[in-house]
Amino acid sequence: MKKLVLSLGLLACTSAVAMAQDAGGLRIGVKVGATYSSLNGDDASQLAGPTFNSELGSYKLGYNVGIGTSFPLSSDGFFSIAPELLYNRKGYEINSAQKSGLSSPITEVELEQKRVLHYLDLPILAKINAGGLFFELGPQVSYLFGSKVEQQVTTKYNNGTKDKVETSSGFQDYTGVSRGDADKSDLSQFDIAGVAGIGYQTEGGLSLGLRYAQGFNSLIDSKDSDNEPKVFNNAFTLQVGYLLPLGK
Repeated sequence: MKKLVLSLGLLACTSAVAMAQDAGGLRIGVKVGATYSSLNGDDASQLAGPTFNSELGSYKLGYNVGIGTSFPLSSDGFFSIAPELLYNRKGYEINSAQKSGLSSPITEVELEQKRVLHYLDLPILAKINAGGLFFELGPQVSYLFGSKVEQQVTTKYNNGTKDKVETSSGFQDYTGVSRGDADKSDLSQFDIAGVAGIGYQTEGGLSLGLRYAQGFNSLIDSKDSDNEPKVFNNAFTLQVGYLLPLGK
């Protein structure tokens, strides 16, 4: 919680400085894109199960959408700070297949399970703008407000046919807004991450960016700081943005 307060304080201070230096250079607009996320850390299988695969090709595809801003810190716009507020569907997925120990006529059973983690992300990124090309780096504070588990079981038979059964846990609210007290979650509600990215923005404000975020706060809420499991969020995001200047 102390980290969250410090990060929010940093946002307020840097935003005030930026507006004082170039009050007419503010840009604000929307951002939307795809999220490719998973878990990493020594204890990731403790949360996701023994069949969890952390390789890049096994990440879960989601999306993000929100508001972006830009405050120039130099008169030529070379340096700027860019706070954002994003809704981001992160999480992970696991895939497994059983081919042995099955009774005829079943030849294989495939399991695909996705856990969708609903986050509000607040990245506060320093940016270098070089002729349209930009580089960004900074912290991100995230709040987990819900979760959903989706599962698909595919049963294959020796005659070439197959059956698919899809199930969903429904949305689990961790905030307590919809059902009074928040559901008891096995996950930490707050995350602190480091973000790095690269992209291109036109003078008109249209942008395309790719960034990577690595979580530093364990996703498993163990309540034991001395033996906290090492399970962290990590995600790639590809975003299209449109930031309009708000006067001079």
